[in-house]
Amino acid sequence: MLEHGGRVRAAAARYGQAPAHWLDLSTGLNPQPWTPPPAVAHAALAALHTLPDDDDGLGAAAREAYGAELLPVAGSQAAIQQLPRLRPRSRVAVLTPMYGEHAHCWHEAGHALRAVDAAQCADAARHCEVLVVARPNNPDGTRFDAATLLGWHAALAARGGWLIVDEAFIDAEAGASLAAEAGRRDGLIVLRSLGKFFGLAGARVGFVAASAALRARLADALGPWPLAGPSRVIAAAALRDRAWQAAARRRLAADAARLATLLHAHGLAPAGGCALFQWCPTPAAPAVHEALARRAVLTRLYAGAVRTPAGLRFGLPPPDGWARLDATLHAVLRERGAAGRGAVAA
Repeated sequence: MLEHGGRVRAAAARYGQAPAHWLDLSTGLNPQPWTPPPAVAHAALAALHTLPDDDDGLGAAAREAYGAELLPVAGSQAAIQQLPRLRPRSRVAVLTPMYGEHAHCWHEAGHALRAVDAAQCADAARHCEVLVVARPNNPDGTRFDAATLLGWHAALAARGGWLIVDEAFIDAEAGASLAAEAGRRDGLIVLRSLGKFFGLAGARVGFVAASAALRARLADALGPWPLAGPSRVIAAAALRDRAWQAAARRRLAADAARLATLLHAHGLAPAGGCALFQWCPTPAAPAVHEALARRAVLTRLYAGAVRTPAGLRFGLPPPDGWARLDATLHAVLRERGAAGRGAVAA
């Protein structure tokens, strides 16, 4: 099993701090999530007592929000696991560093895997059958513009290939998605998620934008009722709350800039990121991660691997967590014997 962020109980057991005391910056989730109003919460509870209904309005809400027909799935993870099983053995290029489940699932399904960096994607689109990328990428925030991606898709589609674009973190950028293009282009598959921007990771709601034929194949593979009724109710309401979304985008943009400034001030200058996290590559990442964890601040550690530099991904703190993060980074700087700015990253 791959390691993921959010394992606060495991961290608490290791470092001897109560789970409630932790400042969890390891997930990249919106720390001020969308919260269902009482009527929606009541409807979600009522949905516990009936089978999920495909005609409950979720499809329409997603279509209005994303400008495309989508298949609801139990988090984009469900699609990430199932898509490799819908193709014969293929040459698959996966952007690295990226969310590790993509490479893991294609490898486990028996495909020939190749790790590529951003500069190698164009070549991969010409020589592989499947290319998997993300925008913005997790953990380094790399972005590919729509024209570039559609060019790669055309090269892949010409020989029956797929371009898979993971857009789990794109909701904070209004109008940036490729989801609307996916239904019109065979072999273009776009993954969306409510977990990050909406802060609804526990609802396990994701969507797949793709051709009607591929959506049907994936739906058949996933079986009936892939998404729980309460999650469907909450997802539909969240997608329709455009006022909350607009306000959240403004707040997240400001908070992302604030986090980048804070990290830079403590010698952890971000080399990339997005509205929901900042990426700080540094050889000192394991030591800094450990020092923060001893003070009950959890970050996402990338210890370094092929094409993946050592680094830390910092999610946004909640409103009451900024001062604590600032003080903790200052303490870590002092602990490492730093005399000035930049010493943490040394």
